[in-house]
Amino acid sequence: MKKTTWVVLSVLILSAVLLAACGGGGGGGATITRKDPPSEYAGKTNPFAGQQAAIDEGKTLYTQNCESCHGAKGEGDGPAGAALDPKPANLRNADKDATEAYMFWVVNEGGAAAGRSASMASYKGILSEDEIWKILAYVKTLQ
Repeated sequence: MKKTTWVVLSVLILSAVLLAACGGGGGGGATITRKDPPSEYAGKTNPFAGQQAAIDEGKTLYTQNCESCHGAKGEGDGPAGAALDPKPANLRNADKDATEAYMFWVVNEGGAAAGRSASMASYKGILSEDEIWKILAYVKTLQ
């Protein structure tokens, strides 16, 4: 065989091995292990919790920034999320096993920063901290 054929074949085999090693994130019922937020996030709480005006604004912000992946009801079933692997998180359950500080950290810094999916973008510099907190106040109502 020609040298280029060997190179192409090697690249294809290496790619297949790497993709297989990555695996899907679906994991059928696997336990989620969450990292603790860094010290600058630890202990943060939502200053807008329970404030209806903030929740209403959070719903608008959620629709604009989150719904395409996480879905209208936060179930991780949005049209843009359908192509992602792992699938977007079901936010209806997020509040049950994640602190407000953790959720703020993930939205602000992105999923990769928290050891989660890199498909979850960082909204730092896109949304203000208040806007993120308002989205999280709205997400809490999805439970």
